[in-house]
Amino acid sequence: MPEHQNTGSHTLPVRIIIPVGLTIVLFSMTIFLLVIPMLEENMMEGKRENIMHLTESAWSILSLYHDRAGQGMISPAEARAEAIRHLRHLRYGADLKDYFWINDMGPVMVMHPYRPDLVGKDIAGFQDLAGKYLFREMVELVKERDAGFVDYLWQWKEDSDRIVPKISYVKGFQPWGWIIGTGIYVEDVRAQISKITRHLTWTCLGIMALALCLSFYIIREAAKEKQERVRATAQSLLREKQLLQADKMSSLGILVAGVAHEINNPATSLMLNAPNLKKAWKSFLPVLDNHFEQDPGARVCNMAYSDLRKRIDLMLAAIEDGSIRIKRIISELKDFSRPVSGDMDHDIDVSQLVEKSLDLTASIVKKATRNLSVECKENLPGVRGNFQKLQQVVINLIVNAAQALENPDQAIRAATFADREGGFLVIEIADTGPGVSPGDLKRMKDPFFTTRRDEGGTGLGLSISEKIISDHGGMLEFSSVPGQGLTARILLPLDLK
Repeated sequence: MPEHQNTGSHTLPVRIIIPVGLTIVLFSMTIFLLVIPMLEENMMEGKRENIMHLTESAWSILSLYHDRAGQGMISPAEARAEAIRHLRHLRYGADLKDYFWINDMGPVMVMHPYRPDLVGKDIAGFQDLAGKYLFREMVELVKERDAGFVDYLWQWKEDSDRIVPKISYVKGFQPWGWIIGTGIYVEDVRAQISKITRHLTWTCLGIMALALCLSFYIIREAAKEKQERVRATAQSLLREKQLLQADKMSSLGILVAGVAHEINNPATSLMLNAPNLKKAWKSFLPVLDNHFEQDPGARVCNMAYSDLRKRIDLMLAAIEDGSIRIKRIISELKDFSRPVSGDMDHDIDVSQLVEKSLDLTASIVKKATRNLSVECKENLPGVRGNFQKLQQVVINLIVNAAQALENPDQAIRAATFADREGGFLVIEIADTGPGVSPGDLKRMKDPFFTTRRDEGGTGLGLSISEKIISDHGGMLEFSSVPGQGLTARILLPLDLK
């Protein structure tokens, strides 16, 4: 025992530090490899959208002067001159140094605030440092799509010695054959991203330091509580088994109480007398046949003898079938009440599972509703698990649905089907009772939570049911609309072997 404790105490820090370290690494990778690139992309997209709107605003200025000329307020030459004068002095940006320029489809530069040396010149052969004929590309873009983005290398605002990447948005003004544009410098976005990266770096370092401090604290406290947790785990496993059996027996008690009165007294009579009645009837038949052969028109119980003879045969068969059904139900009750084994490797037909569960709960359901519908699909794929445990869950859900109904006109529906896209077999138990409020719906699977404590509810049924379904690799889900009922769904993974 001491040797085992020493081994555990040495491995404990490793078990804590490794997840913490991986979390920090993944956090940092997420920030620097995912968040920052996405942020840069979003910022660049925002800048692109901004210059597009700015260019369209400047385009509207050209349209304004063109309209004035069209109305005869000024001449076309004056309209062009006024538009150039207006746009030459138009600035925007943080330092009011970003600008607009105009060239025509020649292309010839019409106006450029920072490159007056190009104004009036043919710029078709103008290349940036990478060899791109940027103004030719702008003309082709406008001819093809009327407007769009162009990237190239250009001087930094008024500094002609500094060449940096730039993205511009250009738009054609067809009446005058002009192209107007403005752009953003990629360096601006990169500077903002660098600033954000520095802040995030310091933030990450702070989080790492805090995480390490917390890790050391957790290691120290965990070492002290290790033995206590081992004892608590053993006790928890024992209590869980006890609660599982106790809840199962509680469910069985409810079922037996509901059906015992109905089946106990007639069961003995049916099992003993049905075969004797059938044997006696066969013995009487030759005598009766001979008697009524002499008087074919005779009637018994206001019915022709031939019809009565067939009717009694059917009634005796029904009595015998009923006794067989009672025997099957009693057998299923015995199977259900046996201690649950831990074997999880049974092949289970979920439709058969639901049908047997409905047989066991028939008395309770019959008292609760006149509207029971069963929609169990045939030839569904099988699932692997423990039949008794799953049956305990289904019975619990059926009993809950029956207890939720307020009058017999409300309904219960049981269904099975395959959700092949999701990879699940689904067992669905739904009722049209009062439903559950959103607040209570979130707590339904919490241990010891119940809305029927005054009626003897313990709040353990759904908590244990969820544990059973989880052990089968599935999920237990609930959905409800207050006033319209509750739907419970068991999702079990398909056995694809």
